[in-house]
Amino acid sequence: MKALQLLSEDFEDLELWYPVLRLREAGLKVDLAGETAGKTYHGKYGVPAVADVSFKELTAEEYDVLLVPGGWAPDKLRRYPEVLQLVRDFDAAQKPIGQICHAGWVLISAKILQGRKVTSTPGIRDDMENAGALWLDEAVVVDQNLVSSRRPPDLPAYLAALVQLLQERGLV
Repeated sequence: MKALQLLSEDFEDLELWYPVLRLREAGLKVDLAGETAGKTYHGKYGVPAVADVSFKELTAEEYDVLLVPGGWAPDKLRRYPEVLQLVRDFDAAQKPIGQICHAGWVLISAKILQGRKVTSTPGIRDDMENAGALWLDEAVVVDQNLVSSRRPPDLPAYLAALVQLLQERGLV
């Protein structure tokens, strides 16, 4: 099984690495995708991450799970048409999508939140609701294939819910 973690500058370090490491522990191969394969991107606190593949190389068919980190990276990620199409393709195929904190911006721009239950950092609650989502102030919210969470202190609940969804679908 394969997971894909989206990557851009100023990702929230824990929100990128905790899911990557947890899914690797669960037995998934996790690739990091950025605008440029081989490029080193840096988190808000300076932790580096190297892109294994570029956005242009990707298709949803190659992966079983999509992860979108928080931090300021989502504001950059949502500007790439390839990223938005990838999110739409994952959602159309009902493949799991994990998003935390500001990652909801990417899902908003992909226009997949209408009528969906989600959470995020409270700072983008209005954005999520204006995109048609039902926003809940909970550590983790699961709605079909979407697993959303608020911020770093919620990472244990977020990953427990994501791994449980993967187990239910026979992916781990």
